[in-house]
Amino acid sequence: MTTRTLATPSLALASAREQFGDARGYLAVASIGLPPRSAVEALKRDLDAWFAADRDPQGYDPIIERTRAHYAALVGVAPSRVAAGSQTSVITSLIAAAVPEGTEVLCVEGDFSSIIFPFLERPGIRVRTVPLDRLAESIDERTWLVSFSLVQSSTGVVADVPAILEAAGRVGALSYCDTTQATGVHPVDASLFDATVCHSYKWLCSPRGVAFLTVSEAMQRRLTPLQAGWYAGEEVWKSCYGPEMHLARDARRFDVSPAWQAWVGAEQAIGLFAGLDIAEVWEWTAGLGDQLCEALGIRPQHQAIVTWADAEGDDLRALAAAGIRASGRAGRLRASFHLWNDTGDVERVLAAVPRRERR
Repeated sequence: MTTRTLATPSLALASAREQFGDARGYLAVASIGLPPRSAVEALKRDLDAWFAADRDPQGYDPIIERTRAHYAALVGVAPSRVAAGSQTSVITSLIAAAVPEGTEVLCVEGDFSSIIFPFLERPGIRVRTVPLDRLAESIDERTWLVSFSLVQSSTGVVADVPAILEAAGRVGALSYCDTTQATGVHPVDASLFDATVCHSYKWLCSPRGVAFLTVSEAMQRRLTPLQAGWYAGEEVWKSCYGPEMHLARDARRFDVSPAWQAWVGAEQAIGLFAGLDIAEVWEWTAGLGDQLCEALGIRPQHQAIVTWADAEGDDLRALAAAGIRASGRAGRLRASFHLWNDTGDVERVLAAVPRRERR
């Protein structure tokens, strides 16, 4: 079928793979991840405790702080640089509010709407969009902020981060990177950027409602905590009533009140990924992606997300009929591999949509 082989997974990766149930044929992590067994068990215990009237809000604080620390380790920053959020677009709105009037935000054509729409809704600024492969060359003296996804949602293409940051640095432009389709599968160094955003329900396999903002100290000084609430206080449980306000001095000043149960699951899932070599995860998943490309006779993409033209959705329907879960985006079929997948999934796709000319 294919000549490409995968390296034997390390003990850590093999152990992590065992945390997931029977996920054969699940190629839709780019839409929604699957929870590890430890997350499901923790959620069940928490629900049982809640049902038994054995839960209080303060009891979730250590869970949230441990999860923040896991995420910080995963993306290479200190926990003090990480704010807890819930939605990508809401976090982006904070960034959009900081853009000075009359300046430009440069975005990518076809990028995920949550990192474009808040800028489009901000009056008094200019939003310019260009193709991803022209992003670095399009940064100029007009650009105050460049906003882009590390991995494109619709195509899986990985942005040329060094070129983008070098171009931004030449003109003093700031950088805002969405790592939602990268963190957990592709190495991420959030310290490279002025700000990043990540929702954890995809490749980090967490319940929906757990998102993160990272900010440099310089970027923090530019942002206004417009969504400030009690959980953004320096001392959370002394911040429940106004008007006296003492927000946290670090990135926690941008925290939003957490959806408690979601964080119970996220602690386990993100902790699992924080203990892995993510470069190995990328080698495994992108290797499967290239196996699929070779099997289907399409050009190698070297990505965990493999796409090809499927404007009418024929291949997507064929996969669904064969019990294979994938997704369709922007007229293309999107098959996304994560650590639970193996060569058997490549064989299942090939059996459902035989090799023929594709783009």
